[in-house]
Amino acid sequence: MAQLKMVGPKRRSTCFLLLPYSDLLPIPDGPAFNSHKNLREMGLWTLLEGCLLIANALAILNEDRFLAPRGWSFSEFSGGRTKSFKGQLIGLIYATQYLRVPLILLNSICIIIKLVSG
Repeated sequence: MAQLKMVGPKRRSTCFLLLPYSDLLPIPDGPAFNSHKNLREMGLWTLLEGCLLIANALAILNEDRFLAPRGWSFSEFSGGRTKSFKGQLIGLIYATQYLRVPLILLNSICIIIKLVSG
């Protein structure tokens, strides 16, 4: 049986992503476009880093400039109104703002571990 030999420039392969209600979308190859492969590599450490980033985001919200004009002030949600989802979220924001020193320590530990491990 004869083997066929391809003559000419090599063509890069392209993989396709199938999304609902859409056509085939080409995903280019290369190291910058392999994020879909990195989703499988997400572990506990990545999840903890994500939680730390969310806690940082909640800790820097300013009550006077950001929360109070939108009606998210802690003084408005006292008593029985803290059982609602909005009240629970405001309590979470104030808890992260209250625990800034442990948050700074956790950030420092995370930075040191990243520097050591690469």
